[in-house]
Formats: sequence, structure tokens, C-alpha cells
Amino acid sequence: MRTLIEDFITDYVKSYPALTGTVTSWLDPLVAYADPADPLFNELKTIISPSHLLPADLLPAARTVVAYFLPFEPLVPESNISGRLSSKTWATAYVETNTLIADLNRSLTTELAKHGYKAATLPATHDFDRVKLISTWSHRHVAYIAGLGKFGLNNMLITAKGCCGRIGTLVIDVPIAKTARPNREYCLYKLNGSCTACQDRCVNNALVNGVFDRQKCWAMCRENAAQFQHLGPASVCGKCLVGVPCSFTNPAAPA
Repeated sequence: MRTLIEDFITDYVKSYPALTGTVTSWLDPLVAYADPADPLFNELKTIISPSHLLPADLLPAARTVVAYFLPFEPLVPESNISGRLSSKTWATAYVETNTLIADLNRSLTTELAKHGYKAATLPATHDFDRVKLISTWSHRHVAYIAGLGKFGLNNMLITAKGCCGRIGTLVIDVPIAKTARPNREYCLYKLNGSCTACQDRCVNNALVNGVFDRQKCWAMCRENAAQFQHLGPASVCGKCLVGVPCSFTNPAAPA
């Protein structure tokens, strides 16, 4: 089933632009797997919020949590480097990728059902408390638990293909061996203190001396949402993800 799942995700993403007419296209996805019984899931109730869900809350018979990363084609991040507001290309990619994740999860759920299995999902974004700005299911943290990458100074997940993309997750009742988590940092700042590029690129002072102000970050996202409301829900920024060493790769990977 692991091969079926990974081939399905890869083929679906590759064919999606032609099928739907999206402007955005993506590189090959990365896929990782977590054990629902991993104690780190319980720790999210302390790290994030007591209301953070467990895999079994989504699917009582959960056997595996699937996390995947959809990397943007380089032209998407490159378009977002200059200016205070997000580029139209970046905002479009955000909206289109969220739709892709929803469509992919639905289609994969249907495919698994053909084999007698069940799946449960949550939206890729906008599933959070608007006052506390805390999610009931953090796709980034779930992806970390699954071994998809490590957190950077800006709290974004750095994968083997960088941080410029979107994360999707789903909980399934298919038993699949979990992915090993990386045993070293991917963020150059956390590895040896040599980089603060993401902090330097923040356009609303939401990241200062390593301290993240989620309200300032959300204010910038809402500013972009107002600018690009004609595209759909585009509460996005991404300035701290682009033009940095971890945009497209793990910069701390051994040579």
C-alpha cells in the first residue's frame, strides 16, 4: 500500500494542472509516515494547545498518519522575493495548492476505499482559532512527527526539498512502517548560528531575535488577503521562505 499511496500522490500532482487548468505546477512530492501512537502527538497538546487533535480523534481506527510536501516550481518563490506584499504568483499558488490538497485527499480517500481502507482529513489551512491563532491540527507539526523535515528559525518546516511548498496530511487505517525522523538540524541557524536570512526577510517585524509574534505575522497575511481577495482565501505572505538558503533544499545536508 505504501507504493500505491506514493504513486497515487505523485501522479495526481503531476496531472493536476492539465486536468484543472491551474497556473501553478509542482515538483515531485515528498511523503512520510507517522505512527498514531507516537508520544509526540500527545505532546502537541502542550506545545500547541490542549485542543490539538490526536490521530484517533480523526479516525478511531487510525494505523498511520500520512504527511506529504508539495514543492513549488522555483518560479513561484522567485516571484515573491521583492516587495512588501506577496506576488500574485505566490498568492495564486497558495490558493491553488490548498485546493489541490483537498482534491487529492478526497481522491486518495476514494482510492483507499476501493481496497477496503478508510481515511480522514482536515483542510490544508484556515482551520484555526482566529483569536488565539492556534490550529486544532497543525500540518507542519504532524509532518515533523512523520519525519518529513525539521523546523527552521521561522517555525516553518524545512524538508529535503526546502520549505517553499505546502503540506498535506491524512490519517488512514492502513498499517505502514513509520519514517525515521532526521537526527540533525536542517536550519543553519539552529545548526551553527550562521544564518538569520528568514528573520531578516520578514517584512512586518514578526520575527525578532528568534521570537515569533504570530499576531504581526497574521496581520501581514490579512493584508495580502485583502489585496488578493479576488483569487480566493489568500491569507499568505511567505517572504521569510523565499530568497533564503532553505527555499529549495536542506542547506545543512552533508556535502
